[in-house]
Amino acid sequence: MIKIAEHFQLLSMRRVSELERMAVGDGREELGGKAQGLLSVHQTLIELDQSSFPEIKLDIPKLTVLGTSIFEAFLKRNALEDIAHSGLSDARIANAFQRADMPFEVLGKLRAHSDAWRTPLAVRSSGLLEDQTHRPFAGVYLTKMIPNNQPDPDTRFAKLVEAVKFVWASTFFKIARDYCQATGLDICQEKMAVILQEVIGGRHHDRFYPELSGVARSYNFYPLKPAKPEDGVVNLALGLGKTIVDGGRCWIYSPAYPEMPPPYDSTDELLKETQTDFWMINMGEPPEFNPIKETEFLQIENLMTADKDGTLAHLASTYDPKSERMMIGTGSKGIRALTFSPLLVIKDIPVNALIKRMLASCETKLGCPVEVEFAMTFDPPRFGFLQVRPMVVPEGNLELSDDEMQNPKALASSEVVLGNGVDDEITDIVYVIPELFELKNTRLMAEELEAHNRRLLDENRKYLLIVFGRLGTEDSWLGIPVTWGQICGASVIIEATQQNVKVELSQGSHYFHNIINLGVKHFSMPFTSPYRVDWDWLLQQPVENAMHYTHHIMLTEPLHIKVDGRHGRGTIHHS
Repeated sequence: MIKIAEHFQLLSMRRVSELERMAVGDGREELGGKAQGLLSVHQTLIELDQSSFPEIKLDIPKLTVLGTSIFEAFLKRNALEDIAHSGLSDARIANAFQRADMPFEVLGKLRAHSDAWRTPLAVRSSGLLEDQTHRPFAGVYLTKMIPNNQPDPDTRFAKLVEAVKFVWASTFFKIARDYCQATGLDICQEKMAVILQEVIGGRHHDRFYPELSGVARSYNFYPLKPAKPEDGVVNLALGLGKTIVDGGRCWIYSPAYPEMPPPYDSTDELLKETQTDFWMINMGEPPEFNPIKETEFLQIENLMTADKDGTLAHLASTYDPKSERMMIGTGSKGIRALTFSPLLVIKDIPVNALIKRMLASCETKLGCPVEVEFAMTFDPPRFGFLQVRPMVVPEGNLELSDDEMQNPKALASSEVVLGNGVDDEITDIVYVIPELFELKNTRLMAEELEAHNRRLLDENRKYLLIVFGRLGTEDSWLGIPVTWGQICGASVIIEATQQNVKVELSQGSHYFHNIINLGVKHFSMPFTSPYRVDWDWLLQQPVENAMHYTHHIMLTEPLHIKVDGRHGRGTIHHS
């Protein structure tokens, strides 16, 4: 029987003590990981809303969940199983799904939702494998946002159906197949529920976006003194949260010290390194028809557009070049900088206090450190809770001596390392050739890394990956824009930084989430670090597979990799 979860009635949480789950069935597996995560914390949000923050409307944006049985019926009735598991290109799989018929039992209810909802929608995956603590699927499946504003109800319904089919198809895209292979999961066992959820935001002419998006974590792997790991960390951005989860430029701070800015050396550096553009949903002229493109209805705009929209008042500071002063707010002319000081310094809306309480409550509810995604509008203040995930925090008492860190046989050592434990099994190294690294060529480097990863996955060989800049970002001018599936065979990663490239790993990104929860050992080596990669030794090793920007070498003896997760130190020794 086809089952559909009706309106969760979460928009009016003050009046709802229990979620309605009409015709959902009894098993939590029918909702998938994301939907189940929201169910697990809804009572916590009700208590927060009622007790401490009456001036802010706190809710989970209204949503409907299409259960996994709809997905199964769609595959079976359209004979899509063979195509789904064929290894065909993403485009061919997506097109096959678009041509297939939706199960007739669900069409009426979907049409009713399409007729009733006239605000933009996020059509999101909620697979059984998603948001597991030790094998997360963060960013592996896709989300499609649609404007849902077409005047013709038939067109509006068609776009909704296209988006659902696209998310279903992403279950079998190459990134998901490679990820399953790397983690030992069987993609044939995956079942995909789909969340249809209201997008938090406001309309400004032909643009729709939230004034604030954020990712908050109750544990900070890279705290800057005086902050401690247990104080947590928050990433903030203007516009859709895609900026953060794709590893773009955003504001990073500790909720225990909201007034302490990131460590920029100068105002010029702050203006250069902070967010300068944002994602929004296009509500105007329909774009070129492309139902198999994730960003079909999305566009990027700059801060000047947001300033005209009046959405920077609570987010920006203004730099006056004449006086060389940075002033909080947008009340004067000058260069806008997204410092979020009106919220974090002046505290005109108690956003940080709410984030701290929310993290503590969710951590208590789930019994472990958590990551939360949210979005806000300010007129009136509304805080939309979008997602909660469990986190893995390294444990153990492994310690590293200074002699080990400075050993002459150290290929690399770092005081900024994620992970924990010892690894003596890696003999393969893939690296970017230092003298050929230029930011303008990072997309080509991503293609080469994918080829190395594919070959080593097929041979079941884990490897050490050495790159420059930030991995996993959509912004190719920050680093190499790989998806996780393109490097998922790497069990150890070194991100080195050249003198002309200064970036930090985004703790709010899907890439970062997968590194932590899969136990990948990650070495961050900023240019100012006292440690360096031993390129003299590395470049003397015979090359097994050479490409233009990257090399793969195979050692005769395994590397000795040791990471002290409690103190964030690590070293890699060659024989």
